[in-house]
Amino acid sequence: MRTIVAGTALAAASAFIETIKANSVRVLSLDTAGEAIAALSAGGFDLLVAAEDLGDMSGLELIEAVVKSSPMLNCAVVSSLSPEDYHEASEGLGILMQLPPDPGPEEAVALVNHLKKIRSFGVGP
Repeated sequence: MRTIVAGTALAAASAFIETIKANSVRVLSLDTAGEAIAALSAGGFDLLVAAEDLGDMSGLELIEAVVKSSPMLNCAVVSSLSPEDYHEASEGLGILMQLPPDPGPEEAVALVNHLKKIRSFGVGP
């Protein structure tokens, strides 16, 4: 599986990234939403993980932009919003998972397992 991790702060979460890699997932770390959009346009990715703030837009804005052209791409986003506010802000985007501001190995394992479960049903790229 191929994953884009977008956002400098998220890329610095080394335990999160290393745990994802340890689960047979190839990771491309990018700093900005613009870089992520450019990489995604080439195709071949299974998952986009977006930081809360990417500098050029928020993680939720990035996902909203991406799902318009790639509605079957699995996405996760870091968000400090409460579950209620997050649900309101992300409704209709089909986001796989909300991650806490400092995701660690536990969140990485949960994310990879969730993605594998979905892929076993034949859903997604």
